[in-house]
Amino acid sequence: MYWLIASTILAAGMATGMIFIRLRAAKRPASIKKIVLPPIFMSTGAFMFLLPEFRVAWSQVAEALVVGIIFSIFLIRTSRFEMRGDQIYLKPSKGFVFILAGLLVIRIILKVIIGQNETLAETSGMFFLLAFGMIVSWRIAMLKQFLQLDRKRHTSDANA
Repeated sequence: MYWLIASTILAAGMATGMIFIRLRAAKRPASIKKIVLPPIFMSTGAFMFLLPEFRVAWSQVAEALVVGIIFSIFLIRTSRFEMRGDQIYLKPSKGFVFILAGLLVIRIILKVIIGQNETLAETSGMFFLLAFGMIVSWRIAMLKQFLQLDRKRHTSDANA
């Protein structure tokens, strides 16, 4: 029970941190590196699966990734880029904070439900996969959108 409370507090702290990072990111130009690096850094968490207690069945891997991808739809919808001068910026979204908070609440509820049937390590592994599926699909959509806007920017520069 203590681990559940501690991990929930940690998740809430991480979500709060993500909100502040996202708000700060809107003040600086976006780049491919800023879009691609977070999932790469997060991927190091997969080392947890080297320990047997964190391993989950392939069906659970698929379930967690699919739920993560579904959750990412909300983040994809609130992530837009805009041109400011000759730079591309992430457009701040008022709904992002509420969506992130809502996703956190849903994740906590799912964690409590799943945690009753799975060990803490298995639950941790599944929620890592859920978060990873969410961030990778979100960042792929962001990268696609960024590259389209970047192409448009370079096309207009060439025509000018």
